[in-house]
Amino acid sequence: MKIVLEITFRMGGVSYRGHRWEDDALVFEFERLGDAFIQVLSTRKVEEEVEKRPSAVIVELKTKEGGKIFEAVNEGGVYRAMEP
Repeated sequence: MKIVLEITFRMGGVSYRGHRWEDDALVFEFERLGDAFIQVLSTRKVEEEVEKRPSAVIVELKTKEGGKIFEAVNEGGVYRAMEP
């Protein structure tokens, strides 16, 4: 089963690090660790093949300041999220 995630970040410099399962939730891992970034909205699309349908799709963004965790919403088979 293919899971498609479209996420909009508030700043550039984001790298995709992979995904993992936490119970039945699928967690997509991103990272922004540099010092200076362009402050523009940037959208990324990630597709992953998984064996089962997740109960939730979570986005984890690691930054130098700590990080953010937020949930994606399923909209017609595509999960969408925006960095808070």
